[in-house]
Amino acid sequence: MSAINGKHRDALVVGGGIAGMQAALDLADQGHQVCLVEKQPSIGGKMIMLSKVFPTLDCCSCITTPKMSAVAHHENITLLTNCEVESVKRNGAGFSVELLQKPRYVDTDLCTGCRQCEYVCPIDLPNEFDSNLGGVRAIRVPFSTAVPQKAFIDLDNCILCGKCERVCPADAVDFTQQPEHTTLDFGAIVLATGFEITPKDAKEQYGGGELLNVIDGLTMERLLAPTGPYGHVLRPSDGKEPDSIAYVQCAGSRDETLGVEYCSRICCMYAIKQAMLLSGALPLADITIYYMDIRTFGKGYEQFYQNAKAMGIQFIKGKVAKIGEDADKNPVLRVEMIDENSQVVEHTHDLLVLSVGMLPGYNPQQIYQVPVGKDGFVQIPAPNLSPCVTTEPGIFATGAATGPIDIVDSIMLAGAAASEASAYLQMNHNGSKPDTHARVGAEKEALHA
Repeated sequence: MSAINGKHRDALVVGGGIAGMQAALDLADQGHQVCLVEKQPSIGGKMIMLSKVFPTLDCCSCITTPKMSAVAHHENITLLTNCEVESVKRNGAGFSVELLQKPRYVDTDLCTGCRQCEYVCPIDLPNEFDSNLGGVRAIRVPFSTAVPQKAFIDLDNCILCGKCERVCPADAVDFTQQPEHTTLDFGAIVLATGFEITPKDAKEQYGGGELLNVIDGLTMERLLAPTGPYGHVLRPSDGKEPDSIAYVQCAGSRDETLGVEYCSRICCMYAIKQAMLLSGALPLADITIYYMDIRTFGKGYEQFYQNAKAMGIQFIKGKVAKIGEDADKNPVLRVEMIDENSQVVEHTHDLLVLSVGMLPGYNPQQIYQVPVGKDGFVQIPAPNLSPCVTTEPGIFATGAATGPIDIVDSIMLAGAAASEASAYLQMNHNGSKPDTHARVGAEKEALHA
């Protein structure tokens, strides 16, 4: 915690994904002192893992990396990675927050990110950043564009051979580091805790987790990304280029058996985006999307869908009941066709992608006393008028913490959260008594009127 000077900050932003970074930058640009806490060793969230964004097909890394750098270098932002919030207590109109700084076993003030330690480490591990398709070392910089560009040691898999310590030119490796607790005061809190994806093995009949050539959408993002594990789209089972690729929609959403009754909004669009990118990466491959409904909800999204059909991507309206495989590890789909007398057919493909949905990344009820809805996302009393205001005065939520949302809306909602938090801080500074409950109640009454 040596990077912290003083015990008070205006705002705490929890989560270093695109929404958290944008909220922190917007608050800092208004002159507020901000502390951004991220539990992972690097900021960037899910967006830094993606290939391109829809519908513009702009490079995700080209958008995210400058924001990561801006956060790290902003004079009004204190960035704490590998750090978690342990407790929150209300302190007047503000909050007293206990933070746990987990050890990296590398002194970040000394580390230059040269990766000499990584090169000599004898331990190879699956790379979670690449959906376990690539390999990493027990000591490593999290990924090529990580911020901060500092190494950390996965002590659970480290054999304490000392090679990294001996080779480090800056003497930055420090196995004596211990967890550090500190308490800071904040005037407002912004929750940007993001999302997780539905596990690909959630539906047993889809074979996810067992069938090697059945992957999820995030894995396909890594295969398509320039920084991916192979630099090319290859089948996990044998490393061959797939000639036939299929997508199964609603593989983790709109399903009562999974407890995910809602539509995750992004699944149709990212499947269409990936299909278009695959058409460019593998021009001879056949690409099929099995769907029940195509939901193109944003500006330009319907045209994006129509462009995909014009490119030759096949859309089949049918419900996939079961996925197996043949002797060559090719996924075999049993599909009930819709609007065709409910005919049941079987189709074989080389590679299958499950369009999994979005789940809440974090439950804030216990620590922040912020209630969640039936779907597990943060409950917002007046989402149409105040989409970031929670039931707890001074605590705001943004991005996928509030529900399934795409990148464009996440950035916009982050700006709204920053504005709400700034207004709350300003009212405190002027001596006014902010009453979030009263304001939200008045807005709800006005809406019904």
